[in-house]
Amino acid sequence: PSVPRHTNRLINEKSPYLLQHAHNPVDWYPWGQEAFDKAKKENKLIFLSVGYSTCHWCHVMEEESFKNKEIGEIMNKNFVCIKVDREERPDVDKVYMTFVQATSGGGGWPMSVWLTPDLKPFAGGTYFPPEDGVHRVGFRTVLLRIAEQWKENKDALLESSQKILEALLHVSEIRVRGQESPPPSKEVMATCFQQLSNSYDEDYGGFSKSPKFPTPVNLNFLFTYWALHRTTPEGAQALQMALHTLKMMAHGGIHDHIGQGFHRYSTDQHWHVPHFEKMLYDQGQLAATYSRAFQISGDEFFADVAQDILLYVSRDLSDQAGGFYSAEDADSYPTTTSGEKREGAFCVWAAEEIRALLPDPVEGATEGTTLGDVFMHHYGVKENGNVSPMQDPHQELKGKNVLIVRCSPELTAARFGLEAGRLGALLQEGRRRLSAARAQRPRPHLDTKMLAAWNGLMISGFAQAGAALAEQEYVSRAAQAAAFLRKHLFDAASGRLLRSCYRGKDRTVEQSAVPIQGFLEDYVFVIQALFDLYEASLEQGWLEWALQLQHMQDKLFWDPKGFAYFSSEAGDPSLLLRLKNDQDGAEPTANSVTVTNLLRAACYSGHTEWVEKAGQILAAFSERLQKIPISLPEMARATAVFHHTLKQVVICGDPQGEDTKEMLRCVHSVFSPNKVLMLADGDSAGFLYRQLPFLASLERKDGRATAYLCSNFACSLPVTSPQELRGMLCP
Repeated sequence: PSVPRHTNRLINEKSPYLLQHAHNPVDWYPWGQEAFDKAKKENKLIFLSVGYSTCHWCHVMEEESFKNKEIGEIMNKNFVCIKVDREERPDVDKVYMTFVQATSGGGGWPMSVWLTPDLKPFAGGTYFPPEDGVHRVGFRTVLLRIAEQWKENKDALLESSQKILEALLHVSEIRVRGQESPPPSKEVMATCFQQLSNSYDEDYGGFSKSPKFPTPVNLNFLFTYWALHRTTPEGAQALQMALHTLKMMAHGGIHDHIGQGFHRYSTDQHWHVPHFEKMLYDQGQLAATYSRAFQISGDEFFADVAQDILLYVSRDLSDQAGGFYSAEDADSYPTTTSGEKREGAFCVWAAEEIRALLPDPVEGATEGTTLGDVFMHHYGVKENGNVSPMQDPHQELKGKNVLIVRCSPELTAARFGLEAGRLGALLQEGRRRLSAARAQRPRPHLDTKMLAAWNGLMISGFAQAGAALAEQEYVSRAAQAAAFLRKHLFDAASGRLLRSCYRGKDRTVEQSAVPIQGFLEDYVFVIQALFDLYEASLEQGWLEWALQLQHMQDKLFWDPKGFAYFSSEAGDPSLLLRLKNDQDGAEPTANSVTVTNLLRAACYSGHTEWVEKAGQILAAFSERLQKIPISLPEMARATAVFHHTLKQVVICGDPQGEDTKEMLRCVHSVFSPNKVLMLADGDSAGFLYRQLPFLASLERKDGRATAYLCSNFACSLPVTSPQELRGMLCP
């Protein structure tokens, strides 16, 4: 490789996204004091650019503008330029995204914002083309205009930035007004179900026309709604909506049929042509959701998809030390000799490639049928490509195919005169050969940053799948990752989580010179993961750590005046706003998940003030939950858990005993949204017995493993058979 012409300060960073920009002719600074001081000293505006390493339009803007020498000169002369990886600093991203959304009506990445030297935003947008076009003003023009304004009208700019900040403070405040109590759960659940069924796509599943996101939060809401209304038509409809959506997604092109796992979202209504990046947070949530679908329906199809996701993560997103990487990019070089990357190049196929790989005649099929014919028919492959030009504005997929299951196995078999039972093996062989061929292609960029929050979501995925599918290896993988978090993303001396760590040059785990402290979402998703891991493994050490982290979360983030948690801690002068996110989107928002965490924490500790906090969060979000619960489906779900109180399922028994294991398998095989599992192993000096004195009064009946269902520390009569226990869990 040639020696780079330019090198800026980003060369000293650890984030893969910042390192991608280290050789731009732009004099980039990371977010921090050095840049702020320079802006103040030289009285210069700041240009802030925020993105992430698997963001397609971020790459485009870099190619067009940030690698352009003349544009770089304009930027360096007039601005202090700062680059932020939004996955490292979600707090900075959220403050300025709130501004961009409020002023332009839209938002997204790359985010481009201009700030005064004291960090107040006054102009912003997302992607800008380099030069003026018919409909859009170009980046060069915007830079020059803003620099001119700063020269001519500095005072007016400063004044308007102050007004903007005051307005943002007002708009973004979420707090309890007066003596509010939690909203009525029945109405919130009914409204949320109604809003979801109104936006539901009957044909293809999902909750919008296009683009279509997996949104596990919606599916989890529907599962809980079903569990509380099993015998009603609405309950049946909720389950049908969730299972149909999961089936259609698994058949679609958003699911990588050759390399496993799920892409980020579909650009069309049919789940066919995706944006090809793969994010850790999607894999973690979807593994859990498909496991739940299997638990509820007993249909092996869903178990297979969960295993497919976990295979992908174990193989492609796992660090040898036990952590999980953040993402794989959408863009890659089509061949080893290509000069430029294309979106989806790693995943798409020309018909003739598939024919060449699968030329074998198929025995017992209609005369002349090849394995390629069967495979191409089943996966919707067309001779001149199956991507409509509408889904491919840059013509990157012309003549290519995104595999999508177009037929049932029975139909494909019938089409070629095959016995239905033979099709599975033929398709599997086809996928195996395509996978081997794909392994010869250049791989997309891997973002090897490891984030506490997303690792938490993935640990939950492995733990829940391990429990529901009775696969011990998944539970072990979850425990390995939790041990990784404890070693690399937790500071035992201060009791605090860290946000991120990185894969170093020689594959060791590295930390930044000044580690980024954990945010609310890091605590919340890790605590959830530890509860899930305890229920799957019954190792009390995970519980103990979860409760310690919950106390720390309360201390760092709780808002005693307005209730609920702030997403970042106090005391960072460079953050203009302390915000509370109010949308369950691709990831659930931290305050939504923490409601259930607090209720679980109270069950394992007897600290009732945690139940009170859960109610106060619901009260703070009460207005939104009553009007548009569809924007907070995870919190709407939590209102039901809060209302119905969690049931403690206590199994008294010897952890190694076969009778105990049978009772545990029964608990794990049942979907019950308001159960908390614990094992009373008779060790009165152990953590749980110290936390919950009432456990000492529960005994094994006739020396056999015995289950009790307890609520508010009052317990049912003991049962010793899995059948009776199942009856109690599914009233």
